[in-house]
Amino acid sequence: MQSRVVARAIDGTLTKGTCLAVDPGQPNCQVRTATESVDIPLASLKALFFVRDLVGCARRQETQLIAPTDPRLEGKTLIEILFRDGERLLGLTETFPPQGQFYYVTPLDTGSNNLKMLVNQAAAADVTVHDLHEAAA
Repeated sequence: MQSRVVARAIDGTLTKGTCLAVDPGQPNCQVRTATESVDIPLASLKALFFVRDLVGCARRQETQLIAPTDPRLEGKTLIEILFRDGERLLGLTETFPPQGQFYYVTPLDTGSNNLKMLVNQAAAADVTVHDLHEAAA
């Protein structure tokens, strides 16, 4: 099954398209844009965003709250990532601290255009672990 992705590089460039599979253990992922197939080195990425659609809605304010009964909380860690470019991302992860250079994060907002993100640890300036009970509304 193809996933819609937005590959945001550390240098700020964007590549939007689809990909069949992403393996964080491999050096590249292949993204099919509207015009070509591009091999993207994972190490060059800030994050790979798996999205509902490639257009998104830049004006949308995502919720930073989560219901205490949300089943996604089980076995997860709530983290806030401050990227080197100043962007902040709040989400849930299963593997923290990460076992490798990359780890998956799920956004708190179930209505987000982002379904999940593959984050490059090298692109983060800081990562803070938050108490799930304090974040739950």
